Amino acid sequence: MDKYPLGRTGLMVTPICFGASALGDMPDTYGYSVSETRARETLNAIFDGPVNFLDTSRNYGMGRSEERIGAAIRARGGLPEGFVLSTKLDRDMETRRFDAARVRQSLEESLTALGLERIDLLHLHDPEHARDLAEITGEGGALDELFKLRDEGLAGAVGLAMGRLDVMLPILRAYPFDALISHNRYTLLNRAADEMFDHAAGQGMAILNAAPFAGGVLAKGSAVMPRITYQLADAEALEPVQRIEAICVAHDVPPGAAALQFSMRDPRICSTIVGVSKPERVQQTLDWARAEIPPEAARALAALPATRVDPEANRVYRPG
Repeated sequence: MDKYPLGRTGLMVTPICFGASALGDMPDTYGYSVSETRARETLNAIFDGPVNFLDTSRNYGMGRSEERIGAAIRARGGLPEGFVLSTKLDRDMETRRFDAARVRQSLEESLTALGLERIDLLHLHDPEHARDLAEITGEGGALDELFKLRDEGLAGAVGLAMGRLDVMLPILRAYPFDALISHNRYTLLNRAADEMFDHAAGQGMAILNAAPFAGGVLAKGSAVMPRITYQLADAEALEPVQRIEAICVAHDVPPGAAALQFSMRDPRICSTIVGVSKPERVQQTLDWARAEIPPEAARALAALPATRVDPEANRVYRPG
């Protein structure tokens, strides 16, 4: 798989990045569990394949995602050459404290779990869930500390990863991030991140678009997984998904391929983060990335209306 520059960072990454949140076993979010054995087999499939980019976070599975990745890395004797690992700083999950001291603590926890001395790409994660945004954005706060970590060489590049766009865009405008991660807000169903992507692209930030399947429904199907952005969906909410599925059936296109390539073909997007929770999903993702989508199918999908409403506005957030 070809590799492309990750913005201005000097890193080279594939246009697909695998996301490792589900590998930390997060049944409250995804509705199913992932055993340690299954996670290890999935990670080996990733490391043995052509994708050189993996994303995780300190709080995924309350640390299990990083711990399982670290175990896989140690079992292999280190990361494959040229592999880029992205992780995220997280608030204290009990107190929601997210000050400069917590930034240092979160990084130390990540380095210990992963068995690494530095992180290629380090994001500040989910500030909207912290106890006080001023701890993050104020002078000497978490964001200032994030950039210090880059200056000290503990992080090769730094980014911002979060959900709420009304909080995210002002922060992006105020700081010189190398990258950003947005999830569920630029899909076949939703274009909420469009303005933010325009701004970031104009600033030379690397845009990483996560969750192109809207939490899984565009990959597994509305009949199998009637959940949109990690929430149970009623018949009205599933109707736009079913319109996509009908077009794909008419043109013999897997909906997952259409959803993935919608993100991959956007010139603003550096890499698309696809969560996987079992080894066969790794190959399926690669197959979908290469699948042929007839022009008439692409036109029909592009003509469908897409909302710009925050897809998680009513989500009950559970970090497990």
